[in-house]
Amino acid sequence: MESLTSHNITVMFLALGILLCMARVLGEIAQRFHQPAVVGELLAGVLLGPTILGYFSPEFSMFLFPSQGPNAITLDAIATLSVVLFLLVAGIEVDLSTIWRQGKVGFKVGIVSIVIPFLFGFVMAWFLPRTLGQQINADRLLFSLFFATALSITALPVIAKTLMDMGLYRTDIGMIIVSAAIFNDLVGWMVFAIILGLMNTSPSHGNHIIVTITLTVGFSVTMLTLGRWLIHKTLPFLHSHSQWPDGALISFAITIALLGAALTEWIGIHAIFGSFIVGVIIGDSSNLREHTRTTIDHFVSFIFAPLFFASIGLKVNVLTHFDFQLMLTVLLLACTCKLAGGVLGARWGGMSPRESWAVGFAMNSRGAMEIILGLLALKAGIIRNRLFVALVIMAIITSMISGPVMRCILRQAKKKRLQDIVSPELFLPELKAVSRKEAIHEMTLAACKVVKIDQQILDASIWEREESLSTGIGKGLALPHARLNDLRKAVVAVGISRTGIDFDSPDDKLANLIFLILTPINDPSTQIEITSEIARIFREPQMVERFLRAKNFKDFLAIIKHFNNIKLKAS
Repeated sequence: MESLTSHNITVMFLALGILLCMARVLGEIAQRFHQPAVVGELLAGVLLGPTILGYFSPEFSMFLFPSQGPNAITLDAIATLSVVLFLLVAGIEVDLSTIWRQGKVGFKVGIVSIVIPFLFGFVMAWFLPRTLGQQINADRLLFSLFFATALSITALPVIAKTLMDMGLYRTDIGMIIVSAAIFNDLVGWMVFAIILGLMNTSPSHGNHIIVTITLTVGFSVTMLTLGRWLIHKTLPFLHSHSQWPDGALISFAITIALLGAALTEWIGIHAIFGSFIVGVIIGDSSNLREHTRTTIDHFVSFIFAPLFFASIGLKVNVLTHFDFQLMLTVLLLACTCKLAGGVLGARWGGMSPRESWAVGFAMNSRGAMEIILGLLALKAGIIRNRLFVALVIMAIITSMISGPVMRCILRQAKKKRLQDIVSPELFLPELKAVSRKEAIHEMTLAACKVVKIDQQILDASIWEREESLSTGIGKGLALPHARLNDLRKAVVAVGISRTGIDFDSPDDKLANLIFLILTPINDPSTQIEITSEIARIFREPQMVERFLRAKNFKDFLAIIKHFNNIKLKAS
């Protein structure tokens, strides 16, 4: 019976320890410069792989990361497990109800931002396959479909992180972007699953193309209907009958993801598609609390994801296969097509030019999903190394520019400040509510005494948003909000709950400080500015405690003004 020797095990743990340490350190550095962690994680692989370490010390590089043998197989197996778990997390971030609740705008952005890049990418790849890096023996149709999908797909995790950093994730424009990205991811991965099925010509397991596509569609439909219902019913049972509910739910999610991955690998379309679909249906259940969702995300994102993305740099020499002309061509094609799709879709949905450009740059983020797609195509023999390197660089650049450009586009000459909007009439220092629905009702009742709005309509509007996506942002804060037709200017009500109210926050903490934000429907920037300012004020956890000690509105306002004065002096 073959097994790893003591030497193999020693090298395996040494390599994994060095790879994970380097990936985490460089990932943290990248985030300190307001860039996605994946940028640093990829750089770790480049430094430890054939590009840098392999150039200066090829013997040591091959000792740690051999290209063949037991250790190479082990590392590849761990990388495969890591990407399967990463796609589970990516799927959990998908909220199917967001697509429906956002209505026509999110759908229009989603459909146009995938159709334009897909059609343009397919045509370019069909007529210029060798120029764009097609592998010599690869089928032209498969290459064209892959290249079209590569230009169309969007990185939902990168977009979500960018919006969170900007304090826009739970705003209207944030939800439009997220819903469009969800649509892009679902369609993109289903198309690529079919491409993988087309590539697999093995007669075993019924891998004929019609059978493969039928099984893929059947798996997806079954999981999104019956599987979704079964998982929704199972989660409360696990939560009630487990000694450690979070642990039971995490184990359950990973178990189902591995089974789904095994099934789709057997079908012939790759294991990651199965884990992605499982993630979608688990994340879509209202019985999965934000705290559990965040725990799964951290478990995977801090261990397995860095290992996977760092391992990518070990597979190819970036300098040897770097083609500046091809990289520039791919980057220009990707940005032009995706920006055109995002902007036109947003304009079609009735958004302003400024917001439309912000949506376009958000949808242009490719990030991890693009890299995974490229790696699968490289392994399958569809593309050459130089196109893979070009796709990796394009994914990094588009992810790096999306946040800064969005900040510039959405920046206003004169921002509306929270201290100028809050009023003593809408300061509620002692909320009587014990649930979030009661809290929203209590605060809307107060708001309707100040502005002429139908209280029932306002209640229903805010609660609909709350059901779509919880407005608890953690650190003891909740930001329920709505944009209204009959409102002339922004209104902010502030409620304080000494005991705390469950708003299903990511950190599982009760909300003690609740800001009810009402803005005119034709003035989206105000909602963005208010939520961004609140996110800045409460970046430090102790800020909530300071506000809870406020005895009246005068004390409350003094804390806000003091904070703004400090920031003004610092700038």
